[in-house]
Amino acid sequence: MVAPRPPGPRSPTLEQVAEYAGVSRSTVSRVINQVSTVDPELREIVERAIEATGYVPNHAARSLVTRRTDSVALVVSEPAGREFAEPFLSRIFTDPYLGRITAGALEVLRPEGIHLVIMPADAPAHQQVLRYLRQGHVDGVLIISSHVADPLPQQLCDLHVPAVLSARPGRPLPMSYVDVEQQTGARLAAERFIALGRKHPATVCGPLDTTAGQDRLAGFRSALAVHGYAWVPAEPGDFTRAGGERAARTLLTAYPETDALFVANDLMAEGAMQALRDLGRRVPEDVAVVGFDDSVSALACRPQLTTIRQPLEEMAAEMARLLLARIREPEGRPRSVIFHPEIVERGSA
Repeated sequence: MVAPRPPGPRSPTLEQVAEYAGVSRSTVSRVINQVSTVDPELREIVERAIEATGYVPNHAARSLVTRRTDSVALVVSEPAGREFAEPFLSRIFTDPYLGRITAGALEVLRPEGIHLVIMPADAPAHQQVLRYLRQGHVDGVLIISSHVADPLPQQLCDLHVPAVLSARPGRPLPMSYVDVEQQTGARLAAERFIALGRKHPATVCGPLDTTAGQDRLAGFRSALAVHGYAWVPAEPGDFTRAGGERAARTLLTAYPETDALFVANDLMAEGAMQALRDLGRRVPEDVAVVGFDDSVSALACRPQLTTIRQPLEEMAAEMARLLLARIREPEGRPRSVIFHPEIVERGSA
């Protein structure tokens, strides 16, 4: 049973918490700062004393000493010069990708007492976001960006801001990143079509100014080349549902014989299947469809979407772990962690 809070007009001090718990001031400080070597029983005693006394740690004062904010930014970066079928803010907050990345990162950050700040960084907000990061409001940055021309990763390297990328960078950088074997995933889609006996495969690929778009297209084409396909039709989309629908209409108009369609993410695949319905093409009878991600969009499709699963929650958790390691050891060697994809067979192929 927790003892009643001691009376007093002022907030209790660290020393009063230590006296109440019967421990030293340094022990209380170690518990508050989440030092992992504190004995669990001792930690519980101190936490009870904090609750009983109503002590509130002075995070501002602690930040002056530790130079830590206990906050990490999740920056969704979008460089200038690209057109999308949907507005930027609408895309990032309706795309299941961001929700899964956020959930995976929080699994690691929340137990460490670290807050996650989501920051959209499209072209109009880019300098504002960069200024915020430069001013030290967060301890590090998780960057969602695979755009080859995005200047933000290089800028953060130049500023020595701890950061981890969600994909292989477009050019070599001394920055940790997490990715999936993109070409392997696309190869699994191609092999599925070959196993089904499809003769006219095509792809709605991702944006070709992204590493994911480039790698998935290259993997799909190279896997089919082994089976004698010297050319595979492709139409770039923008990773949105509307963009996938638009690209599929263009592709199917130009190549009506298409009987197998690899779509570079599930959200675009959902749009592509709408285009197929509008054109009177049945899935999978007339056209087999395979997506990429294994997101909630795959389950929303009718029939449900066969797709390439990338374990986004696990990938985001690894990003968070790499970032915490970088924050604690700024001079440590940057690391890459590559995950393995797998095909999830459902009704579309």
